[in-house]
Amino acid sequence: MPSLKDLRTRINSVKSTQKITSAMKMVAAAKLRRAQEQAEAARPYAERMERMLGSVAASLGGSEGAPRLLAGTGKDDVHLLVVATSDRGLCGGFNSSIVREARRSIRELTAAGKTVRILCVGRKGRSQLVRDYGSLIVDTIDDVGRPRLGFDDAQAIANRLLALYDEDGFDTCTVVYNRFRSVITQIVTVQQLIPFGPPEGGDEEAEADSGGAKAVYEFEPEEGEILETLLPLNLSVQVYRALLENAASEQGARMAAMDNATRNAGDMIDRLTLDYNRSRQAAITSELIEIISGAEAV
Repeated sequence: MPSLKDLRTRINSVKSTQKITSAMKMVAAAKLRRAQEQAEAARPYAERMERMLGSVAASLGGSEGAPRLLAGTGKDDVHLLVVATSDRGLCGGFNSSIVREARRSIRELTAAGKTVRILCVGRKGRSQLVRDYGSLIVDTIDDVGRPRLGFDDAQAIANRLLALYDEDGFDTCTVVYNRFRSVITQIVTVQQLIPFGPPEGGDEEAEADSGGAKAVYEFEPEEGEILETLLPLNLSVQVYRALLENAASEQGARMAAMDNATRNAGDMIDRLTLDYNRSRQAAITSELIEIISGAEAV
């Protein structure tokens, strides 16, 4: 049975932890609102850009003059997996869910005889993958979005991907990240970045937006020239969307985790206080019995 001093020390320690988790919850809540607004504002632009580029690519018809970012290398042997996680922990299962999906993809690709390479965005992804797949990690990009996430951060990552692609470092590039749905729900998303592929259901969505009529585009200059310019930009836009979704998901997961930690600390304080009062009452009762016994003996 712990002594009264040990119980008091532990209660004070848990109270200090509760103050920290409560403060972290409030900070995450303040950051979440801005991150959520940014993520939701970026979705329509990124989706429409993908849809428009898909229409341009379809009209090009897979001709020999198609840009390399669209046509690909002609092979499907080397896969680059961009694992986008956070640099900090204390955000529940946010990082673990991304790494779990990355591990599943690595196993599937390896079983199919493909060569896998990993680009880690965020220290937490690397720390979880380095033990089993350290030899596959080609680079790690951390401190993304410090002090504030901007399009330049996404452009730097996109330029790194383009440099690897130009060096024939991979044939297919896929990013794994968490898409924000709500504070307690983040959806693990796997999206192919290179070569560009039209989004699933793009034509149906375009028809629904236009009242059932399929959108018709006229291009000036030629489709190939447009794609040469817009495909690298689209890569940066899609990376930026992934980073924004990740940022909102991270803050939502951290807010939920710190809320649970604060409530658990409160429950622990209640249990420890009850144990303390019981121990104190037992000590008082024991002292009274000793005093009464001594008085009777006299």
